[in-house]
Amino acid sequence: MGMMEKIDVQTSLAREYLTFRLGDEEYGIDILKVQEIRGYENPTRIANAPHFLKGVVNLRGTIVPIVDLRMRFGCSSAEYNTFTVTIVLHIGQRTIGTVVDSVSDVMEIPADAIRSAPEMSSAIDATYIRGLAQVGERMVILLDIESMLMSPDMGLID
Repeated sequence: MGMMEKIDVQTSLAREYLTFRLGDEEYGIDILKVQEIRGYENPTRIANAPHFLKGVVNLRGTIVPIVDLRMRFGCSSAEYNTFTVTIVLHIGQRTIGTVVDSVSDVMEIPADAIRSAPEMSSAIDATYIRGLAQVGERMVILLDIESMLMSPDMGLID
């Protein structure tokens, strides 16, 4: 019997995702990349940075670039209010903060619940979308946050 359970675990391969909102859409990122969630604080601006790079904050001695994902995805308005949060991510050897409208929850999504994203002109390059997951009434867009933040057009890596 023990053997069967192991196989089940292998085949279901559910992963946990942190879900958050940008405008009207809900996105999910691999929880293993998330270091912490903190309230938004105004970062120190950097000259000549792309518009979506809000600046940097000092996080316990580490200088962390802060990317406003809403601006990166071309959301019409990016308001800063009490719900605005910074998700601090650990990507490769880097720590990067991303600003989102609000964090929803952590959900386990089985691999078989994920559909590939249709080819369409969306605000996000389809190469950064892992897939779409229908969770109850909610449609969650699963992002490959690592390849997105490491892409050359983000200007975060040397």
